[in-house]
Amino acid sequence: MVTRSTRLVEPSPPFAADFRYHYRMTVTRQAALGLAFLLGVLAAIVFPIAGLAYWQGWAFLAVFGGATTAITIDLARRDPALLARRVQAGPLAEPTARQKLIQACASLAFLALFVIAALDHRDGASVPLALSITGDGLVAFGLWIVARVFRANTFTAATIDVEQDQRVVSTGPYAIVRHPMYAGALVMVAGVPLALGSWWALFVVPVMALVIVWRLRDEERRLVSDLRGYAEYRTRVRYRLIPFVW
Repeated sequence: MVTRSTRLVEPSPPFAADFRYHYRMTVTRQAALGLAFLLGVLAAIVFPIAGLAYWQGWAFLAVFGGATTAITIDLARRDPALLARRVQAGPLAEPTARQKLIQACASLAFLALFVIAALDHRDGASVPLALSITGDGLVAFGLWIVARVFRANTFTAATIDVEQDQRVVSTGPYAIVRHPMYAGALVMVAGVPLALGSWWALFVVPVMALVIVWRLRDEERRLVSDLRGYAEYRTRVRYRLIPFVW
């Protein structure tokens, strides 16, 4: 994954410790507000349509919110610069018109999952309990993969750019596929319809997969062009997204 550099310059002692503390607190506050906003939007979409008794919605928000909160806390403690990169997200944060469009399509498709699932539930449809629990497990597993990626690569920003000091990472999940964070996101997305108890929402998953592949291909063109060593890394790690498949 490629990133945009953080613009803040850390001062020299004796002010460095205070700067790091305030920087971490500022970034953590921004990330917490962003996460709370996302969870609020999802709740505002789902429960007015499906009703407050929609236990699958509550279970999903608990799993998704708990996992993303744990990731945020870990990054705030361990790598606040990476957390700052992740805060700058969404279509407007992207550096190119193509990526703005891709991110807009991804956001709309993601929200569509919840609208369709809520409508499906309102109309009485539901998947078996075991499948719904499996869906929550896939959501948690996908986010665990994302957390592993963050551990391996501090350059995993939410936007596509190349920093001056960026290097190719080929260890950990990057030794298996070239875009492990997208792989984790795809696993999570595949689990959302089942977690929410909806068969119809499953039809959105291939759309999300196509958007991820679209973004991945555009990102690879940038990496080959601007990141030294990436072309050689591609010859060593053959698979982009799914091991032994593609």
